[in-house]
Amino acid sequence: MTHPHASPIRITRIEAFVFRAPIANPVRTSFGVMTDRPAVLVRAEDSDGAFGWGEVWCNFPSCGAEHRARLIDTVLAPLLVQQWFEAPEAAFRHLSEETAVLAIQSAEPGPIAQAIAGVDLALWDLCARRAKTPLWQFIRGQAPDTQPARISVYASGINPDHPERTAERAWEAGYRAFKLKIGFGRDRDLANLTAMRSRLGAGIPLMADANQGWSLEEALRMLPDLEPFDLCWLEEPLRADRPWDEWAQLRMRSGIPLAAGENLASPVEFTQAIATRQLSVLQPDAAKWGGISGCWPVIQATRAAHLLYCPHYLGGGIGLLHSAHLLAAAGGRGMLEIDSNPNPLRSLLAGPLEQISDGKATLGSAPGIGFEPELASLASMRQVH
Repeated sequence: MTHPHASPIRITRIEAFVFRAPIANPVRTSFGVMTDRPAVLVRAEDSDGAFGWGEVWCNFPSCGAEHRARLIDTVLAPLLVQQWFEAPEAAFRHLSEETAVLAIQSAEPGPIAQAIAGVDLALWDLCARRAKTPLWQFIRGQAPDTQPARISVYASGINPDHPERTAERAWEAGYRAFKLKIGFGRDRDLANLTAMRSRLGAGIPLMADANQGWSLEEALRMLPDLEPFDLCWLEEPLRADRPWDEWAQLRMRSGIPLAAGENLASPVEFTQAIATRQLSVLQPDAAKWGGISGCWPVIQATRAAHLLYCPHYLGGGIGLLHSAHLLAAAGGRGMLEIDSNPNPLRSLLAGPLEQISDGKATLGSAPGIGFEPELASLASMRQVH
């Protein structure tokens, strides 16, 4: 796939920047805890001086941000600088092919794919800015116009400690859909879901994310207890690498829609996920695998299969903006995941996504992702890598 409005790029500079924001309360999942909020931003520049910004997924392990930035500096940048590419997709293919053996030899396919994804996002932003087109319209292949995009959002990352209080704050901030983290033991999970549903009331969209926290047997035992909460979806009740026949058993035993995709990392895996029809909601994370070049064909296939596309995202504001533009380009009933936990690297970099009204956000008509980070304002969080 080559974008219809793309023009050749000669890349002259690729830079990675690492940031860490201290937080008062750790972010808890069923598999680990985040004691600070990291971000790896990527800036790409071409021979005409056009530039774009991307972001690399780097939440885990805790040392991951610096490592991924070094992969960009030492592996990816030398493969791109002073090279011509007809479009971002061509650069994505080049990076993927040239690092395929290295990913096997180093046993690091994930970190390398994440670094490539962040570079790809930066190149798409660069091309959209150069075309003076909002990224979501550029992805669609549309000419620039002033039409704003309005997308649905939900408050995510709601921790197991008094989640109803977090939901109440998010409601006051304009959110009208919510996702709770579960996988912390049956009694605690059910008490938290009860508190959430009691505070929100019937009919308000509520989702639950087990973060791969259960075996098949544990998930099957939990399903009947989850039925009364009228969940829009149950996310990753099983490990992402479990066979699809296990997901089929869950689907047969419950009417709760199943969601996954943030931990799938190849076209083959996404093709299988769509073909099996066990998932109702597909959630690729463009900063974790694929960028836009890899994820856009997956999103189109998801929509063609009449599945719900809801981008996964839990990082800084630049990747969140890219996810928002992907959702706007896709159309449909999907919702954008926005972390409910304090994170300066999100709030300072998310631009229009900091303003939520009646469960929706509006993307402006500025070119690209519509926002340029001011690195000076982030200096206190900058890390040497």
